[in-house]
Amino acid sequence: MKSDSKPDVCVVGLGYIGLPTAAIIARAGCKVRGVDIAQAVVDTINRGEIHIEEVDLDGLVQGVVARGALSAATAVSPADVFVIAVPTPFDANHAPDISHVLAAGRAVAQVLKPGDIVILESTSPVGTTERLRDLICAARPDLKGPGLTNAVADIAIAYCPERVLPGRILEELTNNDRSIGGITPRCARKALAFYKRFVRGTCVTTDARSAEMTKLVENAYRDVNIAFANELSIVADRMGLDVWEVIRLANRHPRVNILTPGPGVGGHCIAVDPWFIVHGAPEETPLIRTARGVNDGKIHHVIGRADALVAAHPEARVACLGLAFKANIDDFRESPARLVAATLARRFGARIQVVEPYAAGLPREFEGTGAGQIDLDEALEGCDILIVLVDHDIFRSVPLAERAGKLVYDTRGIWPDQPRAGAGVPQALRLAS
Repeated sequence: MKSDSKPDVCVVGLGYIGLPTAAIIARAGCKVRGVDIAQAVVDTINRGEIHIEEVDLDGLVQGVVARGALSAATAVSPADVFVIAVPTPFDANHAPDISHVLAAGRAVAQVLKPGDIVILESTSPVGTTERLRDLICAARPDLKGPGLTNAVADIAIAYCPERVLPGRILEELTNNDRSIGGITPRCARKALAFYKRFVRGTCVTTDARSAEMTKLVENAYRDVNIAFANELSIVADRMGLDVWEVIRLANRHPRVNILTPGPGVGGHCIAVDPWFIVHGAPEETPLIRTARGVNDGKIHHVIGRADALVAAHPEARVACLGLAFKANIDDFRESPARLVAATLARRFGARIQVVEPYAAGLPREFEGTGAGQIDLDEALEGCDILIVLVDHDIFRSVPLAERAGKLVYDTRGIWPDQPRAGAGVPQALRLAS
């Protein structure tokens, strides 16, 4: 591949990161082949449609597919640059599972040629990029691998994690800074040249292990700070205080910035990535491990409070507002709201109704419970208890008049005007944590 040419790119994994990344690279003028194991995903993209909810992604995908810049398939094909963006879950013991990364590496190895670049974007434990390199070189002994030869390597291998916010993925993939870690400095430089084609943010080169750790540290930092807010909310609950008022006042201090508590922590980043650090250094991570325990424990605290509220009003119909792991998206991975609502549905059956504007139907764990899905207007008209689990904008917009006379358990603090028990409106209740 000449330095002034536009490379052909193969993006392996077309999920919440892979598809937006493929579309942005195609928009930059490269010919992109996206690869996914799900035939339905491939067919959807080849129609110029999308299978995930993300702002402005539908129009972008439609455009690049129509121009022939992006296509999808179930098998890896030859390219100049390979971007791996597959899931990295953890198992029941919180040990990271990189099997999808290694499977992608095996597939890519079969079509590699001298001069190609392989970039891993999946959030991964430290050392995964080196394992990917070793796997590729074992499968292709005809290629000189970076860091394994004194001569110039035939291929370049690097790690470059995304750092994006759902709902702003296209903007942040383009404008956020990127940490690009190469197996060797030459690998990092080659990956840097590729990312500069479509990233406006600053691209900083480093080694692969440092880049891997950087991604984990970013999310562990967030998890620890959220844990403080969630623990504070439980303390405030015990003391009969309004945690939102306490945080509002404390944050007036010039060096204090307490985050917002919620029903727990969800998503495939903050709820997962800290365990990768703990797994790599179990004796040295008591704070990170404790923060994970606090945030997971907050889910069960919310379940206990909600269960008690519903049980105390046996004739009341209940609306659980939201299933996503955060506001205004359709991503339910590791969602505490989903777990809370499903637990209540299993306990109380048809009394539980779910309002989730970003879902066409309820997840499978609701099957057989009798719980149903309704829209917000139906919930406001027909439900006596409102349990706020997600701070979608549509929920924030509900005025106090439409909540009058209802019991409210607001785990997100979206309705600060909701009267608390003993505040002169005995038929209304605001539980603040």
